[in-house]
Amino acid sequence: MSKLILASASPRRRQLLAQIGVTPDEIKPANIDETPKPGELPRAYAMRMGVEKARAVHQPGQFTLAGDTVVALGRRILPKAESNGDVADCLRLVSGRAHHVLTSVCLMAPDGRISQRLSDTRVKVKRLSEADIAAYLASEEGRGKAGGYAIQGRFGAYIPHISGSYTGVMGLPVFEVAQMLNGLGYRL
Repeated sequence: MSKLILASASPRRRQLLAQIGVTPDEIKPANIDETPKPGELPRAYAMRMGVEKARAVHQPGQFTLAGDTVVALGRRILPKAESNGDVADCLRLVSGRAHHVLTSVCLMAPDGRISQRLSDTRVKVKRLSEADIAAYLASEEGRGKAGGYAIQGRFGAYIPHISGSYTGVMGLPVFEVAQMLNGLGYRL
């Protein structure tokens, strides 16, 4: 069987693949410019990033799996929170509101065929107090995360409802990935 390259350094994506019995043969994070284009909407941005990441590391004869997670509040793309200030800003924006987490997944087959899916999950966040925000900042879980939070961690206590894929919010919708792998001939 052809090798599988995962175009991501995310330990969560590796963990989610392991849940469906898939271990990548190689981890090769894509090093691309992730700046949204002027006026680019969240869905289009997520889809473009998934394909660009896969193409950046694809090698003929191998499977390449890439993903990109975007937290969207209306037409606004929330940043990947790099500092506690970014995390706090994102949390204040989603506090008491619903938003969408869009995870684009792109699979390139050994022969160059491409399969792509977009997981769209609506996430409702309770109204956060300043004490809630301070406590979450102290955990440091939100740093480096799209939208400033990790649903699989402490932030789950602030989410009363989601509609869609929990694993998609984590960064890799496993149902869609399993279907794509099977569809392009990678056997689980």
